[in-house]
Amino acid sequence: MTLSGYFTINLYSIAILAIIFIQMLRSSDKYLLPQKLFMWVLLVTAVMLVMDILSRFDGHPGTLYEAANHIGNFMIFLLSPILPSIWLLYTHSRVQKGECKIRRFLFLLPTLSGVNAVMLILSQFFGWFYTIGAGNIYRRGPMFWFPVAVTLIITVATFILVIANRNKLEKKHFNALLLFPVPPLVCILLQIIYYGTSLILNGATLSILTVFVTIQNERMNLDYLTSAYNRKGLETYIRQKINASTEHKTFAAILLDLDNFKSINDSFGHSTGDHVLVESTKLLRSCLRSDDLIARYGGDEFYIIMNISDPDELENIACRIRTRIQEYNDSSNEPYKIGFSMGYTVYNFHNHLNVEQFHKQLDGLMYESKRAVKGN
Repeated sequence: MTLSGYFTINLYSIAILAIIFIQMLRSSDKYLLPQKLFMWVLLVTAVMLVMDILSRFDGHPGTLYEAANHIGNFMIFLLSPILPSIWLLYTHSRVQKGECKIRRFLFLLPTLSGVNAVMLILSQFFGWFYTIGAGNIYRRGPMFWFPVAVTLIITVATFILVIANRNKLEKKHFNALLLFPVPPLVCILLQIIYYGTSLILNGATLSILTVFVTIQNERMNLDYLTSAYNRKGLETYIRQKINASTEHKTFAAILLDLDNFKSINDSFGHSTGDHVLVESTKLLRSCLRSDDLIARYGGDEFYIIMNISDPDELENIACRIRTRIQEYNDSSNEPYKIGFSMGYTVYNFHNHLNVEQFHKQLDGLMYESKRAVKGN
């Protein structure tokens, strides 16, 4: 590829990253850990793309070109293990959803980056990673493979992390995180085989864009506390399901109201109430399939949308939820019990209900269930 070609593709990649970054700056949850880590991924990738442009002056004699070549290559080698390290932390924050759990990585990852930085500095004198000689010519050193190996190790570790936690992720989120390393890894192999070809960062930009579209951008439809869908995302999804329904293929929904939630809040405080909401979401999710949707409709109301057309199958799901809640309460040492009132039905295509009408139907069924429990 020509010099102008590298400039063009890198500038396009930087523009894509800039657009994503600006979009994230406008979001209300930009201070949450996953969002902060993702923004750091964007920034480091953009800086590396700029440094990659500077390193393209390889072979062009002249003081400015030589300075650009030195700075560009030094920064690329310096940041190479840092970018996948941030991505590993981002992935971990997605599957574990706990800032304290990330601290286990906060020794190993900086250590790897620190060793790489020390070796890089020494390489300026001993040529371990690379040399830039007469004529501003870049040449690989005998240990150029070290930062590549560190990058691969961290990338493989991220891959294993995603595989090991596949049951905690929605299917499309799992696929996006799982396939993230593929474009950069392909580009790394191309760089090793075809000396002088480097499209790794452009491959990373493609992966970042994919994750943004499938995961990050979707966060606008997610509830801040529970990471379930919020009301806006839910209503959009139900509308899509209604429009796609046919006589032979429809869907089912469960509306759930958390019993005695106000009493729990008043007796034990709002932090305990928040904990109950998070635990309730986890309990419900453990009863569902990967393609089922769970949403927090209001303060203590939840929705479940499933690709089910058989009322008996829906009844089995409801029984599974009751059993799971009972098991949790029996094994819990908390001073309160979690319980749900449920209204559920299969959407009847022939009734042509809209979103609001379908919600009223479920709401009525739920309060019938609540009255029946109080009557007993």
